[in-house]
Formats: sequence, C-alpha cells, structure tokens
Amino acid sequence: MATPVVEANGARIPLVGLGTWTLRGRDCSRLVEQAIRIGYRHIDTAQMYDNEREVGEGVRASGKRSEVFVTTKIIPQNLAPADLIRTTKESLARLRLTEVDLLLIHWPNPRIPLAETIGALCKMKTDGYARHIGVSNFTVALMDEAVALSSEPLVCNQIECHPYLDQSVVIAAASGHGMAVTAYSPIARGDAKGDALLTRIGGKYNKSAPQVCLRWLVQQGIVVIPRTSKVERLEENLAIFDFALTEAEMNEIAALGGRKRRLVDWAFSPKWD
Repeated sequence: MATPVVEANGARIPLVGLGTWTLRGRDCSRLVEQAIRIGYRHIDTAQMYDNEREVGEGVRASGKRSEVFVTTKIIPQNLAPADLIRTTKESLARLRLTEVDLLLIHWPNPRIPLAETIGALCKMKTDGYARHIGVSNFTVALMDEAVALSSEPLVCNQIECHPYLDQSVVIAAASGHGMAVTAYSPIARGDAKGDALLTRIGGKYNKSAPQVCLRWLVQQGIVVIPRTSKVERLEENLAIFDFALTEAEMNEIAALGGRKRRLVDWAFSPKWD
C-alpha cells in the first residue's frame, strides 16, 4: 500500500518517514535500504547527523531514488549565504544526489540575519539543488518572518511534536501559511511505549502504544519521522493506516499535552511558543 501523503505549497510529503538521527555507518545504510524495501518513501537526514553519506548509499542501494522523498537540514553555523550555498552542495555530494526533495534550516540562528539565510535558501531551490524548502524548530514569529521574507513557498516546519507537548499554536500557524508540520521525536523518544492511555486504546485495535501515538499525529495530517535501529520496529511504525481513532480518543490523547514535556531544548533554542 502506498504511504499517504500530505500536500503543502506544491510538495507531496509522505506522512511516515524514517528519522536517521544517531544512525551511523553500515547499520545506517542498511536500515535505510530496508526501510525503502518495505514501503518507506521518506527519509530524513541532516548535516548535523554526520550520516548523509550512509543515507545516500541506502537510497541508491534501494534502486528507488525516484520514488523516495529525501530531506536534509542545514546546521545553524552554516546559515550565512556563502556557507549555506557551499554546504548544501557538500551535502548533495555526500548523498550523491543531484537534488534533495526538501532542504530545511535546521535551527534558527539569531546571529545571522534571517533575510540573508532565506535568500540563499530560495536560491538553492531556484538553482535546482532542492525541489522544496522549509524550516525546522521555528516559532510562530520566526515562521511568519520567514514566510514574509521568502520569494519561494516554504512547505514545512519540522518541530518536536508528540502527545506530551502541546504544539497546537505552531501547528495552526503553519496551516495558516499552507505549510506542513513534520514531527520529530513523535513517540517522545520511546516514552509513549509505557503510556497507560495509549496502551488501553491500542488494545481495542490490536496496536501498540507507539502505533496509537503515531496514528494520533498522522490523523491530524502531521508527518512523522520516528527513528529506529530495529527492522521489526520499521514495520510496526509503518503499520498505522489500517485503523482510525475516534474523536473521543483523539481528544483523550490531546489532553496529555498538559504535561508540556519538551525533550529537545538547547542553549541556542529560540524562545518557544
């Protein structure tokens, strides 16, 4: 079964992808190849992950490059225009691709004017190095500013998103701009596995708590990119399109967001919404 997609400002982004943060070496390339073989059509990497070469090897080994949506992200130290342009080309060389499907600013950098960064990002699209462009870890204010500055449509904001962190304000703002939201850490780095509510709901559908968690997100049209190093988990994370949660169940899970449990928060993070 083809993975459903979300459409955003001209992009068609598969709703489930493989996150590759912490994956390295041959294990990374093999897992990427295996993911594509079993039906994944979205692979997410970044300059910061130091695995673009291995991700590219896995994509090529699958023999299905034309079917796979590949995302990479520019490290915040590389957001000055000359650095962004140079390192985007370096990322493509490591991936051994002529273009990526989506190029994102990984984190905002207040030391570099956003107008300059967005201008260079747009150039990467118009020059053919990226089919689509977007942002990651942007607040509502930063997203509004980026959209106003961009001469090309921004298609995505990739953010930490799971039931324990209420991101409804950012999601609504992205939607208002026609942008998709991609959820990283969508099962809260494994915390969903032991959740009593998700386990109870999963029992009704013969699904695991992480599957319920992922279903809750994709049912809202949010793209998920769970990371795993286990082949059996690859299959589990993809098997979320053969059931649907009720409105009451969706609301019950949303209520978990009152815990405001943010897992990714660095010294250089923006002031979150």
